[in-house]
Amino acid sequence: MSGHSKWNNIKRKKEATDGARAKIFTKIGREITVCVKEGGADPNNNAKLRDLIAKAKANNVPNDNIDRVIKKAAGGGDKTDYEANVYEGYGPNGVAVIVETLTDNKNRTAGDIRHYFDKFGGNLGTTGCVSFMFSSKGIIVAENNGMEEDQVMEDVFDLGASDFSMEDDVIEIETEPNDLAAVRDGLTEKGYKLISADVEMIPSTYTTLTDEDSIKKMNLLLEHLEDNDDVQNVYHNWDMPESDDED
Repeated sequence: MSGHSKWNNIKRKKEATDGARAKIFTKIGREITVCVKEGGADPNNNAKLRDLIAKAKANNVPNDNIDRVIKKAAGGGDKTDYEANVYEGYGPNGVAVIVETLTDNKNRTAGDIRHYFDKFGGNLGTTGCVSFMFSSKGIIVAENNGMEEDQVMEDVFDLGASDFSMEDDVIEIETEPNDLAAVRDGLTEKGYKLISADVEMIPSTYTTLTDEDSIKKMNLLLEHLEDNDDVQNVYHNWDMPESDDED
């Protein structure tokens, strides 16, 4: 796979959610609620809902929880109206950051996001200030259980993937966003054990932080953003050292 390995950033995100299971339930549940209200409760007729159910299961959300959220949204039991907003800004030393939110109170969320950036050495920017540095890609991470590279290459390209790499104990597969579901489902049918499968905003270049203060502030900025219930996704171009994944 050309370019920078994405596994470190994905791993950090996964480790954060592993340590805060209730929060990931909340975030995915919110996405499902919006999706059902917009496109209906039948995953056979709502491709986005089908993808979200797969995402929920990949994050070990129990089937009962998924069904309950869908039924509540479909039956009008959830009266909350969520609005999607995207914020762009800079962390310490100009690290590019994109924050995707779903909120029932835009003013509260905007205030929180601005506060985090200001407090931890960054600043919130205008729409488009950093998004031009990112492109939308489907990223699938699967376990590598000693598989032969030639076989993996044949499997992923036959399914329509655009690139892949093998390192450590994982396989990273890159797709076009619209091809993610088909490649994900195909790999599952072939017996691959998937760790994650999401459309991610992938940076074209990465920023390295060298001084401890900037590294500490960047970690705190990411932690506070990811801990906020209104924040769905955080993307950045910090080239994170391995040692900082264990915070």
